[in-house]
This record gives sequence, structure tokens and C-alpha cells, in this order.
Amino acid sequence: MTSVFQAHTDVAPLLSTTPTHADLAALYSATHWSLYDMPALLDSRVDIEWLAHMSHTRTIQRFGHTMQLFAPVYLSNLCYNQCTYCGFSMEHEYPRKTLSMAEFQLELGILHRHGFRHVLLLTGEAPGSVDADYIAEAIHVAKKTFDSVGVEVQPLSQPDYEMLIQAGADSLTLYQETYHKQTYLKHHLRGKKRRQDWRLTAVESGATAGFYRINLGALLGLYDWRYEALCLGYHLTQLQQRYQAVQFGVSFPRIQGMFGEYTVEYPVSDSDLVRLIATFRLVFPDISITLSTREPAQLRDHLIPLGITTMSAASKTNPGGYSGHDTETQFDISDERSVQCIDAVLRDNGYCPVYTDWS
Repeated sequence: MTSVFQAHTDVAPLLSTTPTHADLAALYSATHWSLYDMPALLDSRVDIEWLAHMSHTRTIQRFGHTMQLFAPVYLSNLCYNQCTYCGFSMEHEYPRKTLSMAEFQLELGILHRHGFRHVLLLTGEAPGSVDADYIAEAIHVAKKTFDSVGVEVQPLSQPDYEMLIQAGADSLTLYQETYHKQTYLKHHLRGKKRRQDWRLTAVESGATAGFYRINLGALLGLYDWRYEALCLGYHLTQLQQRYQAVQFGVSFPRIQGMFGEYTVEYPVSDSDLVRLIATFRLVFPDISITLSTREPAQLRDHLIPLGITTMSAASKTNPGGYSGHDTETQFDISDERSVQCIDAVLRDNGYCPVYTDWS
């Protein structure tokens, strides 16, 4: 399969154009914005207060005062890839853990008692051990008590995705990590993940297989965040045109602390993150935008009204983390508040927490 998005798409020239006073006036007076407005919207000359206000308005128009809450469940930290920025990278020497189905059920039971009905299943990328059959079994187990089960696992083939859907999965999350070809090769040193085209086409394999919801994103900090934003915007636009029955969403994870050492070469500030979220809300008003517990509590509270529709809560990023297993995490959690605390914050700010959107 050939991806609708070409990894060599050159968006760099678009970032070198400085918006004029006339360009800014046109942005401020517009009622709709398109992909072609993204370079200007991402520019620091655009008033961030205006962006935040417009993003909030558009979000309330489309989604009301609701916030979907979910919990991630890590099935395994075993991985066959060597990636410079990841705590699961294969060169790190620590005991690896893959949950048995009995251990997995303990995790699910704890989350169910906390009120969650939507879970996202994650793994390292070890297809020879934690394969599609194992993931399908976990989905089948989770569907017995959870209304919605999503997956964020290694890229799979269309038949494997069809098997996961048949087992009960309803959403697929697959981050490109970085769209910049040279940077991708720089950070993915060994393993199947080094094949950038495999990740790009896997998204479309999932859409063709029949996933109703698909979430995309880039890992912020690997390369220029504005470059990643434009590539993600182009990718999302092309996918929406080809797969019109799919509900797409995005997330903007920033690199956080992990096992090992990694220095972020392209820092993304809090104001950059606000600009990124607001721009995607204006250009793509109907997509979901997810905010993870990678971000600190105070910032998450401030971001809630600026375009976010989905939040993780009380997350653990290690297999068996909810039931007390002392296993290695993929990355550090910044917002460690309980589900009850986040629920209260949302309600105090006039939002209705949603733990399931269908049964």
C-alpha cells in the first residue's frame, strides 16, 4: 500500500513566510479557516489570546461542555526497537514484563471500580512475542466489562487490524513520532520501527480494516514543532478525504522523563502547545483532541477549555502499574491526581465528565 501522505512532502518553505498585516487582519476577520491558514495561525505574531478564545468558542459549539475520560493500560514493556527517546527501547537493561490475562483482569477491575468504561491498551513493539493474537485476547477480555476499548500498539497489517476489530476494539491510535525523514532515521536506530513508511501505511490499513475512530500525532521535541504540525495537518486532511466514515482525532504529546538519558533538541513551550491545540481546533473543528497526563496538573487545567475533548486520568505507564507491579515505565507521569480529583476540577469549571459514550 502507498500512503496518501508522502514522507518527503516539503512544508518547510511554508514556515519561512512571514504573515503581513493584511494576512493577520484576514485571519482575525475570518469565520472559517483551512489547511492553507495553518502556517500563519502557527506564527508567533498571531495573538494567542485571540487564538485561545476562538478555539474555546469552536469547541463549545461542536462538543458542548463535555470531556471524555479514559485510562491507558500497558500490557507489556517488551520492545524489539531501539529508539533514542523511549524508556522501552530494547538496549535498556531491566526486567521486562508482559501481563498474563489474569494480571490484566486485575488492572481492569481496579479501573472499573474507579468508574472508567473506556480503556486504551498499549504495548511496546514486540510483534514476535506480544503479537496480534495476544492483543486480540486482551481486547476480548476487556470488552466483557468495558464499553469502549482502543489500541495503541505496533503497526499491524489490515487482516490483523480486522481481527482486533472483531475482538471488540473500536479505536486505533498510531503516532508517526516525527514526519521529518532524516530525524526519523536519526532516532529510530534498529527494529521494524525504523521503517517510516510502515507506520504511515499502517494508519490506512486500520482505516480500511474498519476502525471507526483513529488518532494521530507527532511526538513533540524530536523536530521543529511547526513542521510537525503542518505535516500532521496535511496527513489528516488527506486521510479525511479518503476515509470519510472515520472519526479522526489528534494528540500532541511532549517528551517527558524516562529510563535512560535523552536531551530534547527542539523544546516546545507551553505557549507553543496552546498555539498548536488552538490552530488544529480552528482548522479541523470536528476532530477530537486528546490531552495526556504527560502534562502537569496546572497546565492541564488551563488547557481544558482551549480545545481539548478527551483526557486520560490517574494514568500508569507500566504493565501492572494499577495493581502495584514495580515494572519500568515508558515515560514519567506529570499529573498524578486521582480520578475523583480530576472529575471535581472538571465539574467546578462547568464541564461534564463522560466515562463512556455508548454501551
